[in-house]
Amino acid sequence: MDRRDFLIQAGTMALLQLVAGCNSQDKQKLQVQSLKGSIPAQLLGQFKANLKQPANLEFAPVEQLATAFDLLKSWQQPKVNNSSPWQLPAIPLINPPAPDVADLLTLGDFRLKEAIAQKLIQPLEITDLSQWQNLPSRWQELVRRNAQGEVDINGQIWAAPYRWGNTVIAYNRKKFESLGWTPTNWSDLWREELRSRISLPNQPREVIGLTLKKLGYSYNSQNLQQVSQLADQLKTLHQQVKFYSSDRYMEPLILGDTWLAVGWSSDVIPVIQRYQEIAAIVPQSGSAIWADVWVSPTKSPVNKLLAKQWIDFCWLPQSQKQISILSKALSPIEIDINPTDVQEGLRNLLLVKSETFAQSEFLLPLPKETMQQYKSLWQAMKL
Repeated sequence: MDRRDFLIQAGTMALLQLVAGCNSQDKQKLQVQSLKGSIPAQLLGQFKANLKQPANLEFAPVEQLATAFDLLKSWQQPKVNNSSPWQLPAIPLINPPAPDVADLLTLGDFRLKEAIAQKLIQPLEITDLSQWQNLPSRWQELVRRNAQGEVDINGQIWAAPYRWGNTVIAYNRKKFESLGWTPTNWSDLWREELRSRISLPNQPREVIGLTLKKLGYSYNSQNLQQVSQLADQLKTLHQQVKFYSSDRYMEPLILGDTWLAVGWSSDVIPVIQRYQEIAAIVPQSGSAIWADVWVSPTKSPVNKLLAKQWIDFCWLPQSQKQISILSKALSPIEIDINPTDVQEGLRNLLLVKSETFAQSEFLLPLPKETMQQYKSLWQAMKL
């Protein structure tokens, strides 16, 4: 999001809060905390205009998904009143008050298991929404979980996905001109020309997962010991890597210290928009999928009607189109987007081919035994 878009969104949100404050006693209330930049500002005004009854709408941005998860945990803690007659009052700028429990909050799908198991969120009753049936079964299955947070087709619905993206390969066009080729798939990471020229996220699930994908296995394979080539392939890949980081992996690529980086489309797209020499692709054999979803905190005084209306509104084709184009992500519900509405350099990331999506995978919860195998392989890889 550039400065102009940010100012528009901030101004729209402020105006909504001001208007919402009038006659609030006669209105229903909905509090939503969304990941910053994931919901276009104009969508909030359109939702308010479409409501048939007056409502007090409070929308606030959350800087990062990690912050959202921290909010869930803080809301679960009991409030302790340690005030005394001798205690000085809190100073707002130094000791800002904790935000009220939201009715809906953005969460990353990879945190669903943990949030459910720790009882930080509650199930959603959304099967009666007009757009639920338009949500492909693959997405419905993702958010159906048991009480432990494991995927269960007979489980309750714990979240509502509203946008998604991929793990992608970003590369420096100028550096690759001398090579005479550009990356198209995971196997390209092992090419000799890229030795010590790659930056990767410091994430075992992503790195070991893409190696499994390269070998023809699933990201969610549970018995890694059966993949005979995996350990050797990881050691070879490690020789290709110059830099590991989960939040700064794009910096070496921008500076030219690395020629290729693997990362999440939400991080890569802003870089492509700013630096013309950077391009990116979704690997042909498929990739990992991340998703932003709406969840309801356990202690939320949720207004079920308004919350359900907001979720359904986000799933409308016209809303999904705005979310996709303006927040630079993809829609879980099939919509028609004119390629000319998308920046040329982003089309292969935001208009992903159906066959590529079919081969891509969510990073699903794995058994403890499998996660121990991941830990052992990760440690051995870097020796």
